[in-house]
Amino acid sequence: MKDLTDYNLKRHNTFGMDVRCRRFIEFNSIEELQQTLSSLSIADQPLLLIGSGSNLLFTKDFDGTIIHSAIKGHTATKVDGNVLLRCGSGETWDDIVKLCVRNGLYGAENLSLIPGEVGASAIQNIGAYGIEAKDLIYEVEAVDISTGKIHTFANSECEYSYRWSKFKGEWRNKFIITHVTYILSETFAPHLDYGNIRAELEAKGIQSPTAEQLREAIIRIRNQKLPDPKIEGNAGSFFTNPIVSTEKYKELANKFATVPHYIIDADHVKIPAGWMIEQCGWKGKTLGKAGVHSRQALVLVNKGGASGKDILHLCEAIKKDVQDKFGIEIKPEVNII
Repeated sequence: MKDLTDYNLKRHNTFGMDVRCRRFIEFNSIEELQQTLSSLSIADQPLLLIGSGSNLLFTKDFDGTIIHSAIKGHTATKVDGNVLLRCGSGETWDDIVKLCVRNGLYGAENLSLIPGEVGASAIQNIGAYGIEAKDLIYEVEAVDISTGKIHTFANSECEYSYRWSKFKGEWRNKFIITHVTYILSETFAPHLDYGNIRAELEAKGIQSPTAEQLREAIIRIRNQKLPDPKIEGNAGSFFTNPIVSTEKYKELANKFATVPHYIIDADHVKIPAGWMIEQCGWKGKTLGKAGVHSRQALVLVNKGGASGKDILHLCEAIKKDVQDKFGIEIKPEVNII
C-alpha cells in the first residue's frame, strides 16, 4: 500500500495539471482499504476517490486525501449460458475489453479504447457507439467508507442512466468500489449501426466483422478523433450530450435543418454537444493556453502550460455560446475539482 504526503498528481490526471494533494493512499486489497478507512481522521478530510484521472480537471491543489484502487485481477464463471467476469476496480478498462475479445467473451467491443479503470466504468456508466457499461454490469462490490463493511449492489440498485449512477448521486463519497462483475456472451452479436462504424469497416472491405475487427475499427475511429493525452493534455469528451424533449428538438430542427440527433424514446432526443460547439465556431479555436480540439469539438485540450482554471474558463465560454445560440445547457462530463 502507498501512503504518501505532499504528493504530486501530474501523472494521475490526463490534463497534465501540475497540482499536489496533502495525502495520497493507494490500496491493493479490500483488507488494505478497510485498514485505511479505520485509521482516517478528521484531519484527513476531505476525501477524493480517483481512478486513472482521465475524467478529472484539477483547478488547484487538493487539500485533503486522495484514495486510489490498485486492486487487480479477474475471474470468469459460466452462468446460464453467459460468462460473469469479476474484475478488480484498479484494472485498466481497455485491458479488460481486449481480454474479453481475445477469449471469446462478447458485448464490450464498442467500448474499446475508452480511457479509465474498471471502478470508474461503474461510477460514470461509460459509453460509446450505442453501448453503455450498464448494459454489461451484473453487480458492483464496494466498501462503505463510514463502516468498512462490504456491500454488493445489483445493476438495478445502481440506478444507471446516461453518464450517471447512484455512485455519482446519493452514494457519492459513501462507497469505494473494489470489484465490478460484467455479464458477457459467448455468442458474438455486433452492434454496427451507431456513428460511422459501418463506414469504417467498409473502407477495409469488411461486411461481417469478427469481434477483433470491430474492436480494431472502434480503435481507429477513436484515434482519428481524439488526441493522445501524452502529447496534448485532455480528458476525452469534456461535455455530455444533452437530452432534450421532442418538442425542443423540433424547434431546433426548424431553425437548423442539419441538426443531428438520436431518438431516446417518444419524448426525448439526444443532441450531440460537439455539433453545437462546432456551430458556435469553437472547433479548433483557443482561449489562452486552452483550446478545443481541431478534429473533435467535444474535447478540450491543454495546449501547453494551461492551468485548470484556464480550461474551466474555456468551458464556461463555450457553455454560454451554446446556451445563447441553441437555448440548451451543456454540462461537463469531467469531475471539476
